[in-house]
Amino acid sequence: MSYNILSQDLLEDNSHLYRHCRRPVLHWSFRFPNILKEIKHFDADVLCLQEVQEDHYGTEIRPSLESLGYHCEYKMRTGKKPDGCAICFKHSKFSLLSVNPVEFYRPDIPLLDRDNVGLVLLLQPKIPYAASPAICVANTHLLYNPRRGDIKLTQLAMLLAEISSVAHQKDGSFCPIVMCGDFNSVPGSPLYSFIKEGKLNYEGLAIGKVSGQEQSSRGQRILSIPIWPPNLGISQNCVYEVQQVPKVEKTDSDLTQTELKKTEVLVTAEKLSSNLQHHFSLSSVYSHYSPDTGIPEVTTCHSRSAITVDYIFYSAEKEDIAGLPGAEVALVGGLKLLARLSLLTEQDLWTVNGLPNENNSSDHLPLLAKFRLEL
Repeated sequence: MSYNILSQDLLEDNSHLYRHCRRPVLHWSFRFPNILKEIKHFDADVLCLQEVQEDHYGTEIRPSLESLGYHCEYKMRTGKKPDGCAICFKHSKFSLLSVNPVEFYRPDIPLLDRDNVGLVLLLQPKIPYAASPAICVANTHLLYNPRRGDIKLTQLAMLLAEISSVAHQKDGSFCPIVMCGDFNSVPGSPLYSFIKEGKLNYEGLAIGKVSGQEQSSRGQRILSIPIWPPNLGISQNCVYEVQQVPKVEKTDSDLTQTELKKTEVLVTAEKLSSNLQHHFSLSSVYSHYSPDTGIPEVTTCHSRSAITVDYIFYSAEKEDIAGLPGAEVALVGGLKLLARLSLLTEQDLWTVNGLPNENNSSDHLPLLAKFRLEL
């Protein structure tokens, strides 16, 4: 399950978004029992929660989830806002191999001045009498600001680099990956397409167009090439760069003029590449449109907007072609999507006065997927 549960502090700081709501349904004392009831009802083995407020996490959320059999890991944002991301899993189903928090704030890089975070866990399924691959579970809440696609893409690259490091196996392959969260980007946007397609040529792309949250492009800067500086230590393939010390066989003074030119050209060409890539084959659990009507599904709905920004992505490997007639694809350590919880349209939600309401106590809907791990 992936669920942005709406931090109470953020609700109160942005009260203009909830003018449509009856006041009592906005109180934490009303909202948390409802959220907990949903979690109990769906009974997921793994929870990826966003906007988890630190004081509520310590006093109510974590104790309540532990009493339901969950082990909880939490990463708070690095700035003044006291919320963060949590990944909670049933210890009857998994053992914890590693916890890897990701801070997107970097004081040495002016671009990365926002306090968003991610969290990456490596879990070992407890499967009797069978050797099972580990599963990498990642959770994040990317920057909201629709006009800072440069920051969003860099935050995503940092998360992907950490996932690549955590999920990498000795034989060079990756263990199965589930990446959840509030990506503050809409389906079909360049950021979304990059996650699903594994590549993005961002040359000439306006920074406000990256997430697709706003259609206006007034006065927008174009993404710089490269987007982030080399000292971030992450390549255009979204992996950590290994700082290699070159073998000194010749000194600089020994290099011929031709060799010097060749070196300079190679370095320049690499620096100016506008192509981003990542190594994962990721699919979205949701198709983002109602199968019957073609009307867009939404994952968040308040006074200002109703859109999809929350996702569960997973490494489907060759599963996409498995639906073709007669195609039998052997998935070694792959994830097969078995079922998902239906989402709603904006029209559906306004029939119950939008979000939050008496029954749904966040301004986001929970996303839920059921997978089979192919051994």
